[in-house]
Amino acid sequence: MKALITWGGWDGHEPDKVARIFEGIVADAGGTSDVTDSLACFDDPDALKTYDVIIPVWTMSELSRDAATNVSEALAHGTGMAGCHGGMCDAFRGNPLWQFITGANWVAHPGGDGVKHRVTITSDDPLVAGIDDFDVETEQYYLQVDPANRVLAKTRTDVVTWYHSPNGVVDMPVVWTRQWGLGRVYYNSLGHKADVVASGPAYEMLRRGVIWAAESKAAAVGKDVSQFQSAGNHW
Repeated sequence: MKALITWGGWDGHEPDKVARIFEGIVADAGGTSDVTDSLACFDDPDALKTYDVIIPVWTMSELSRDAATNVSEALAHGTGMAGCHGGMCDAFRGNPLWQFITGANWVAHPGGDGVKHRVTITSDDPLVAGIDDFDVETEQYYLQVDPANRVLAKTRTDVVTWYHSPNGVVDMPVVWTRQWGLGRVYYNSLGHKADVVASGPAYEMLRRGVIWAAESKAAAVGKDVSQFQSAGNHW
């Protein structure tokens, strides 16, 4: 496994520490990581296609249209992507293509940090098999989510009363997978602080997700991405 880990953005999410957790996951799986605190790594479309998995750890910040397109093409040709929390789905708020690739964008965390809530496993997929429902005390992400996502775990949003409450209780996805062309995409909304995903079931789900996404490149060998292409831009 060859991984690209790029980190930065809002310091409150401890992107350097989260990046080290991901680096450890890759190393434990026998892989190697190129780790950078710059988004310049997204400027070389050919280099991006050499990676098995791209792991973004960027909250907010800005990404150019060209850089997002480069990432899109790398994934479409078989590179995987995996990430967590704001480092992937509260990244680059002004870039709709990024949001389309990742499957969601963050809009709120009612109650802020330290909210007690349960993560419920909703699938028997190998990415969550054998992991029981568990409780966490951290931000409960409220996301605008692509209905095409394959949801593996969810949380109930009735924990904190706020302006959204008149709309009723929602089962909000926490973990999902999706495809982007030939590429695999994995996301886990936990990880407000590094310790949330450093151990326990949250870590185990993330570990499996990184490996699964990285296997995307091998799974794409011999397949033709042109089946997903048509003339013109679509975003």
